[in-house]
Amino acid sequence: MSAERRRALRAMGGLALLLRLPAAAAAPSSHGANSTIVAVRVWPAEAYTRVTLESDKALAATHFMVEAPDRLVIDVDGLELSPNLRGLLGKVKADDPFIAGVRVGQNTPRVVRIVLDLKQPVAPQIFTLAPVAAYQHRLVFDLYPKVAVDPLLALIKEKDQAEREAAQSVQDALGELIAKLDKPALNAPGAAKPGASAASAPAAQNTPAPQVNLPAPAPAEPSQAKLDRLIVIALDPGHGGEDPGAIGPSGLREKDVVLAIAQQLRERLNRNPNMRVLLTRDADFFVPLRERVQKARRVQADLFVSIHADAFFTPQARGASVFALSDGAASSQAAKWMANRENAADLVGGVNAAVKDASVLKAMLDMSTTAQIKDSLKLGSEVLGQIGRVGTLHKRRVEQAGFAVLKAPDVPSILVETAFISNPEEEAKLRDPEYQAKLVEALATGIARYFAKNPPLARHRALS
Repeated sequence: MSAERRRALRAMGGLALLLRLPAAAAAPSSHGANSTIVAVRVWPAEAYTRVTLESDKALAATHFMVEAPDRLVIDVDGLELSPNLRGLLGKVKADDPFIAGVRVGQNTPRVVRIVLDLKQPVAPQIFTLAPVAAYQHRLVFDLYPKVAVDPLLALIKEKDQAEREAAQSVQDALGELIAKLDKPALNAPGAAKPGASAASAPAAQNTPAPQVNLPAPAPAEPSQAKLDRLIVIALDPGHGGEDPGAIGPSGLREKDVVLAIAQQLRERLNRNPNMRVLLTRDADFFVPLRERVQKARRVQADLFVSIHADAFFTPQARGASVFALSDGAASSQAAKWMANRENAADLVGGVNAAVKDASVLKAMLDMSTTAQIKDSLKLGSEVLGQIGRVGTLHKRRVEQAGFAVLKAPDVPSILVETAFISNPEEEAKLRDPEYQAKLVEALATGIARYFAKNPPLARHRALS
């Protein structure tokens, strides 16, 4: 047999073998290839813990719950174990409120099983996010508590605890003062001389000092009267978690600086015994825009103040701004651009589109009341006047635009852009603790001036 004939037969045999193979095996396609994990992130918080798997292709997952002990089991399709995925084990911290531990294994050749050992029963939400901003495909696990805490009741209990601690401090100080007054001075008439025996000391010296026991205040249950007197302010540090917000020239992240300012402002406002502050987030986690509004309404907030740090295309832009909601067109093109930018936070932060709260969505979409906008402009004017004493103002009047986060129809709401984080000089100011303290004092003074002219109405809610 000639060499040419042998080559022809081999070619025909190879073709026959190829035709008998399944298409996937004959010509592997990129469509059937497993995804690659590019990053794993965990965002723990008291409100909920978020776990994010970021990959180069979209992932699909199924899940189920197991009890005694509580576990969440997630099967992720189209995935193989990798160092990045195994890194999830080291991402969970001991103080995570929901996750006690993590186990990851290859369940089948194309399915990775993730088991989250839980510290408490959860109501999980698992969803995917399309690529946006700097992110590729994301698979998100949000672990919410099965039983949510009543936030208003928690604020009232916090106020009661602060009052008890203050009363105890007064009692301790009085006890120390009385003990000092009852202790005889060495040179006082009748006092024992140095070296004198106990027997030679006056009889009064052996008389024990009278014990003064001031009654500790009894733990008080929240009442309607306490609720009526309590002024509640919702402070909203923008962005958080998956959404860093704007990033300054030296790397300062908006989400970090506005959280620091909000926490200081909460401490400053809580010094008022009749005032309590709710933070929409008190750590580095993301809160959807509608949920920020809902949190303020749940505690029947008297005010809502959203805190941000502005950014623009050029580093020359500078100065603080205050915004209220508009009932029509924005007051300027810049205000419209800013509202669009802030309203896009949900896309970056990651919102589960399958979850819809009809009442909240209605509140977000309906036109806000004229009274709310009028009160918001009053609040904004007071705050703008005070922060203008601390630094440069970008605009000397309160601007208006359709910010989604300001659409609580019954809560006066403003958004404060503290400075342009994109400006190197203002970024340095935002990083400076002294400047932050001045800004906090200005915001607190503006809020106080608003309440002095517009006393809050009593609430009408029966506590169960």
